[in-house]
Amino acid sequence: MDISFATQNWQKAVVDKTRPGQFVRKHFEAMVFTALAEELRTGDVAVVGSEEYADWSTQLLAWESVKEKLASYLVEVGLCEESEAGEFDAAFFRRQLEDKLRNAAAAADASYPDNEGLVIDTETGIPSLKAHRAEGQRPSAKRLEEEIKARMPERSLMGILARTAYWVEWWRRFGPASGNEPKLQDPFGRYVITTFVKGTNMGPYEAARHIPGVSGYELAYTANRHFSLVLLNEAIADLVNAHARLDISQAWGDGTAVAADGTHMDTYLDNLLAETSVRYGKPGGIAYHHVSDTYIALFTHFIPCGVWEAVYIIEGLLKNTSEVKPTTVHADTQGQSQPVFALAHLLGFDLMPRIRNWKGMTFYRPSKTTEYVHIDALFGEAGKNVIDFDLIESQFRHLMRVAVSVREGAISSSTLLKRLRSGSKKNATYAAFREVGRVIRTVQLLRYLSDAPLRRRVTAATNKAESFNRFSQWIGFGNRGVIADNDPVEQEKAMKFNTLLTNAVIFRNALDIAEIVRQLLEEGWTIEPEDLAHISPYLTEHINRFGEYSTHELGIQPDAYDPKLDVDFTPLREQDLTAAGLGQAA
Repeated sequence: MDISFATQNWQKAVVDKTRPGQFVRKHFEAMVFTALAEELRTGDVAVVGSEEYADWSTQLLAWESVKEKLASYLVEVGLCEESEAGEFDAAFFRRQLEDKLRNAAAAADASYPDNEGLVIDTETGIPSLKAHRAEGQRPSAKRLEEEIKARMPERSLMGILARTAYWVEWWRRFGPASGNEPKLQDPFGRYVITTFVKGTNMGPYEAARHIPGVSGYELAYTANRHFSLVLLNEAIADLVNAHARLDISQAWGDGTAVAADGTHMDTYLDNLLAETSVRYGKPGGIAYHHVSDTYIALFTHFIPCGVWEAVYIIEGLLKNTSEVKPTTVHADTQGQSQPVFALAHLLGFDLMPRIRNWKGMTFYRPSKTTEYVHIDALFGEAGKNVIDFDLIESQFRHLMRVAVSVREGAISSSTLLKRLRSGSKKNATYAAFREVGRVIRTVQLLRYLSDAPLRRRVTAATNKAESFNRFSQWIGFGNRGVIADNDPVEQEKAMKFNTLLTNAVIFRNALDIAEIVRQLLEEGWTIEPEDLAHISPYLTEHINRFGEYSTHELGIQPDAYDPKLDVDFTPLREQDLTAAGLGQAA
């Protein structure tokens, strides 16, 4: 029997030493199923009729269909200019990647003598970066922050939800699955209360003990029958859009960058999604948020602890339905995979993860003969670690098929990346993605080493996402933070309820900050936009979470809010000071 498919170690392990020419049956079976599991994981083997292990290549659009869409797609995602779309072919794509890599390496090599923060070990090739010392908060910014905190009006979570519901009308997204008008006496009040209860992670029957006029059955029924994942995403997008129209949001960013990060959420063990986290040592799942540079969450997933988080980096960006369309995405070390870099580039996203450990990082040369004066040690031994541009050029059609298919929704990016994340020995598409990913990752690593302000932006963005995780958990205080539902759909809904409530608080805090700034301007204060950049909307001291939850504010229709603020935020964009402000505020 031919067992050449197995590794050398397995081929030795299955041989029966007491019977020449025979196999040990148990060892042989273990070898076969190990190989089968690996090929199922990579997608080299598919199961007919399966969902998780179906043949993913059959989900891709046909080349004829892709060819019709390709020119407009390339311009839309920024891979070429409109005048270049007609000549964009395999050779053009190859030259584009070669130029990108050569230019990035040449720039890093030329700037190395003046790069005081970077040292490259000439023997090992491992780079090291000097820690950046933060300048600290300016006295004027600290004074402004203290004044704003002192003047923040006391708010209740129920009141915040009620007012944002009046202003933004996110509650109108909800209703029965049939699409008919809700047969509720007061749908506005019922939806606000239900969002409060589910967003804080209180059980409906426990919450009914503290909220007059509702029963646990009514709350549970409304949450189950009138709220869906799709509708929750739409309501979240409504708040994101309203937040983006506030002038004060310009103090924190312009919406072009997003940070993806996950945080552990406790669950009970006896359900399909829960796994015991190696890091935390307890069962649960991961709430994976995409947080805009303006502090608000664009999208939320709930995923198992053992899953590779990077597969959801792209998915959250594609599922974001708000008007805020980021082009740059930051992530932690989970976002450093080569296929993720490749897919992000093909979809028009600039993936820039936070790099913490440089050991084991491989830099790739554009050709065997390429050498550099100052940074050559990064690339290892001369003539090795070279990009296979011939392979990229030969697989151009497959790469474009995958990218356009993901963009058109024919196949999800998470399904694709689960297959492309591992080293397939048969799939040429995986090999091409790996090579493109090597080009883009090398370019991004060189940028990261050469650009100190870029490193500070990445650190600030990822810190901000971590701060959002803490803020959302502070709001989801019910049941000690444990997700009680065992249904994966209900668990996902619980995360989105929490994001909806958290975004409402962020929006309300932003309005209060803006109103206080107006008061200070009237009192003669000079408000610098650089100081406002230090003020985070993740303020909690003025929010009352506990006690009896009064519903009297549900019937109070507030005056229209003022989104305008007489502060010029242009210097923030010109001087790139937003990143420093975000990092210190977070």
